Amino acid sequence: MKFLETLTNLLVSYGPFGLLLLAFLDSAGIPLSAGMDAIVILVAAKTPSHAWLGAGLAVLGSMMGNTLLFLASRHGSRWVRKEREIVTPGSPSRLRVWFNRYGLMTIFVPALVPIIPLPLKAFVICAGSMRMKLPPFLAAILVARVIRYFGEAYLGVKIGRGSMQFLQHHLWTMLAIVVGLCVLAFGIARFRDSRRRAQGI
Repeated sequence: MKFLETLTNLLVSYGPFGLLLLAFLDSAGIPLSAGMDAIVILVAAKTPSHAWLGAGLAVLGSMMGNTLLFLASRHGSRWVRKEREIVTPGSPSRLRVWFNRYGLMTIFVPALVPIIPLPLKAFVICAGSMRMKLPPFLAAILVARVIRYFGEAYLGVKIGRGSMQFLQHHLWTMLAIVVGLCVLAFGIARFRDSRRRAQGI
């Protein structure tokens, strides 16, 4: 949309401080005319002296936006959950059980990996509606976004605007990392469950 494109270009022109609001809007579910990864790299390439400030503000904005989306989905789903519990009381759904085991990695991986189109917003909404605890959710977002945005700022300083092509060139490497992280998380969760069963917990 023309308005969003104009707004994005305006905020990009503000440099590092524009990244704060852009990251907030993007993480809160408002689509931007350009991806945050490209914007972080662009700001770092244009003003290398502000690269780290820009990355830090992007992390802060993303934390704020994801927190808003998480809390909105949690509070918005309360009345639905109450109605369902009245109609079908009993044990938690399979989706909730699965999310309690693997939800943290489900949040961490798409928050970390650029280029690969993983639907972070959908997982954030699920995390809120599945009543994931807020502190581990924020920790996963924080660690992932720090690695992602500061890494992109570094590439922007060292490589410049060609950084997006660099990331695309290493797409399969990043995909392999994603698969490896998922397998590792699954293995850790299964090992933890087996120990709990052995201890009778």
